[in-house]
Formats: sequence, structure tokens, C-alpha cells
Amino acid sequence: MIPQHSLPTLFVLGDSISIHYGPYLQKASKGFLQYDRKQGASGVEENNMDVATGANGGDSSMVLAYLKQRNSSAPLRSQFLLLNCGLHDIKLSLDTGQPQIPLANYEKNLRAILRETDRLPTTLIWVRITPVIDEIHNTRCPSFRRTAQDVHAYNQVADHVMAAHPILDLHQFSAQFGPEAFLDHIHFVPAVREKQGAFIAEYLHNLVKACSSDPNF
Repeated sequence: MIPQHSLPTLFVLGDSISIHYGPYLQKASKGFLQYDRKQGASGVEENNMDVATGANGGDSSMVLAYLKQRNSSAPLRSQFLLLNCGLHDIKLSLDTGQPQIPLANYEKNLRAILRETDRLPTTLIWVRITPVIDEIHNTRCPSFRRTAQDVHAYNQVADHVMAAHPILDLHQFSAQFGPEAFLDHIHFVPAVREKQGAFIAEYLHNLVKACSSDPNF
């Protein structure tokens, strides 16, 4: 058995959904990956993960700023980068009805993110935005709105921009569990988080095996 410290490293840069499935992914990937992620207070302790701070990657502008900062000071050296942003981008203001990051700017940010990750010795895996059920979200969240229509539109743009990279469809996987999967307006119950972690780990395991057979890996 290969010692854990000798295994390739996975770095996770994502929103609160990734914080929730993270411990399950870490456990499920033991033996073929070392797990790491963006660090900092996550909001879990205060049960407020709608504000993107610390370990929460936030919207696409925040992810881009984080990668730029890392590239200028301490570039990521992980062999695999699991990357996601979108749920914060599609937050709709109650006052204006406008998204936090408009769709055109989201696309620009994703292209700029790719320019940053292309500088890294890593395999980028893009994770699609998880589902929103309008009636559940917008009756349980008094601060802002989200819509399934925007999830679809932003996922379509990301699918196009990230087409040359592995795309992990966490949206479709999570949608199968229906309304009962939601703990609150957007986050999932622990049983679903565990399934998400196992699903991602299986995907990554297959990717690691494929890359291991590549002489350029």
C-alpha cells in the first residue's frame, strides 16, 4: 500500500456545498488521494454559510481573486484541483432583482480562472452547480432569491467554458434525491452529503487511475 503522504494531492476550492461534502470526500478518497482545501472559518459554526468567508470559495470573482493571490505568493502544487463556483453568483437582490455576478461577467471570470489554473501543474475538475428548487429556496431564505432557471443558464455557460476539462455533474447526481434532500434553502441533509462525497470520490478514483497511466502525469 502506498503511504498516504506519498499519494497525489486533491485541492478543493468551492462553496458551502463543498464544505459539507468535504469530510465524506476526504474519508472516501483515503488510500488514493491526499485531501486539502481552501482554509479558514467556514460559517458552519454559526450556521450561516450564505456569507462567503474563509473556507468558502464564494462567487466567481472571489475564486478568481483567490487564485491570483495564490499564484503571486504560494501557487497551488496539488495534482488535482476540484473547482466550483456559481451559487453565490446567482444570488438575486431583493431590491433590484439583479444577480450578484451577471451571466456575462460569470463567463469572463471563468475564462480568467482558466488562465490562472493553466499556470498550475494541476488537473482541473469542474463541478457543476447543484440544484435549486425555487419554492423551497425562496420561502426559506429571506435575504435573497435564487432560481433553477439561473442554475441552468450558468451551468450551460460553465459547460461551454470548461469543455476541455473534466466536468463532474454534481447537479444531476444531487437532483435525483428530490426536495427531501434539502436541509434548508440550498444545503443538503447529511445523508445526501455522504452520497455526494462517495460519488465524487469514485469519479476521482477513476481519474487518478487514468492519469497514472499517462506518462506525462
